[in-house]
Amino acid sequence: MFKVRLISGIILLVLAILLGMLGGNWLFAATLIISLIGMWELYKTINIHKTAPGIIGYLAGIAYYALLFFDLKQHFMALFIVYLLILMAMYAILFPRYKTEQVIMAFFGLFYVSVMLSYIYQVRVTEDGIILIWLIFIGAWGSDTFAYCAGMLFGKHKMVPKLSPKKSWEGSIGGILGAALLGFIYAVIFKNKITGISNPQLIFAIIGAASSIISQIGDLAASAIKRDHDIKDYGKLIPGHGGILDRFDSIIFTAPIVYYLAEIFRYKIY
Repeated sequence: MFKVRLISGIILLVLAILLGMLGGNWLFAATLIISLIGMWELYKTINIHKTAPGIIGYLAGIAYYALLFFDLKQHFMALFIVYLLILMAMYAILFPRYKTEQVIMAFFGLFYVSVMLSYIYQVRVTEDGIILIWLIFIGAWGSDTFAYCAGMLFGKHKMVPKLSPKKSWEGSIGGILGAALLGFIYAVIFKNKITGISNPQLIFAIIGAASSIISQIGDLAASAIKRDHDIKDYGKLIPGHGGILDRFDSIIFTAPIVYYLAEIFRYKIY
């Protein structure tokens, strides 16, 4: 199992690097596909992945990405309202075929998966995006590595024993400090190529630490959903890792954080 997981991890890393470097339509298409698969996995937990609420959700996800691609962000709110109205109309007309929680999950899935993951692409198309995009993975996967090592070495105080018995406060702190350190080192290496952010060493360290905190929340939230529905993994798409949501659960949260913190510090609101 370790060998399979390692190989899958290497392939994922290579693909992430390639798509991150290419950016543009390649990254956009990959993010859209990942989002739709993630929505499928989430909807499958409550058995709406092949039903009307799920299909409406996929269409809303595609519509959201279409607005993003054509830079029509001013229409996002209109899309969300229309999507909710269609869901509620379907819920009422087909009552009692679908439960309230199924309709709520259909609406939630658009934001939790598609909207949040879209910030991978949105970070990439900003100024310094080719550099900033890697802070998403530093805050997620880098933090996870440091948290695991710190937890193994120093972990004594359980963080959320009922949800994730192996996670400790020591590991959590190690992940935060590790992501901050990685952000700092990353900025030192590429500081001469960063044009939109002054003092990137400090800023990247802050973004790394903040992303680590948020990524841990994202990881725990994804675990809570799985526990609540009594499943081990969201899917089997990635050998040794599970589904898209099992691998991207923390990135779902770090991508928006990196985007908005970078925007805040770019305009020097500090």
